[in-house]
Amino acid sequence: MEADLSGFNIDAPRWDQCTFLGRVKHFFNITDPRTVLVPERELDWAKVMVEKSRMGVVPPGTQVEQLLYAKKLYDSAFHPDTGDKMNVIGRMSFQVPGGMIITGFMLQFYRWTLGARTMPAVIFWQWVNQSFNALVNYTNRNAASPTSVRQMALSYITATTTAVATAVGMNMLTKRAPPLVGRWVPFAAVAAANCVNIPMMRQQELIQGICVKDGNHSEIGHSRRAAAIGITQVVISRITMAAPGMILLPVIMERLEKLRFMKKVKVLHAPLQVLLSGCFLIFMVPVACGLFPQKCELPVSYLEPELQDAIRAKYGELVPYVYFNKGL
Repeated sequence: MEADLSGFNIDAPRWDQCTFLGRVKHFFNITDPRTVLVPERELDWAKVMVEKSRMGVVPPGTQVEQLLYAKKLYDSAFHPDTGDKMNVIGRMSFQVPGGMIITGFMLQFYRWTLGARTMPAVIFWQWVNQSFNALVNYTNRNAASPTSVRQMALSYITATTTAVATAVGMNMLTKRAPPLVGRWVPFAAVAAANCVNIPMMRQQELIQGICVKDGNHSEIGHSRRAAAIGITQVVISRITMAAPGMILLPVIMERLEKLRFMKKVKVLHAPLQVLLSGCFLIFMVPVACGLFPQKCELPVSYLEPELQDAIRAKYGELVPYVYFNKGL
């Protein structure tokens, strides 16, 4: 029997986005790392199906399950502002495979350098991590604010320098500290770099303002205050995403490496740490992304005075709130 899709709204969230649990379920769905392996032609099919559903012209015989799957692929691979296909490495669905490799090896190789206190491995893995972060930050920005190549290059250099400087500085401070303390240095460096990398990669939003809309999705202006709130929430989410794996994993590995059988298979320490990093990220990516709504709501009274005046002059009291995509 053919499903009745006359009242189906493909853009309506499957889970309540006003609750933390609803947002976590949503991000578990669209950050599914398996979507990274979906062929390009299937992603293109998903975009066509979503666009046809929005126009109410889905092919006969289409089932609701097909539309929901198409929306999952669309949300995981296409930018919410532009509808353009995002690069694979920058997608949130790539956070688990990409993040687990970088985090696992950064922690393990940093552990190996603690004895000799050599800097090349520390610098290399912080550079790799910040290069990955810069690409993710650019890919998941609010695309209504364009970023020049010069701005991206400056952001990249600043974030990488901050991370490396923090790692080297803390390495010097922890020369005589217990090994476990030294193994937490990468997290401190990552957290510090996130506080620079994300605002720098999205500085155009802070300078020109982020696009804000009314309840009918009509653009009504640009707000720097909204941009600051959105970027702050993204910074908190990213640090939260990394924290459990980078803080707890060194403790776990410290204990495992003392076991007799682990001492005999040192070659497996790095792969094991990569695998455990992935286990943390599978849960922490959707949890961290779900800390705040992606579509933020902000009272008009909190906007810049000139923007408040412009909105009230045009809409009166009909627009008490504005909405914007904070990015991920």
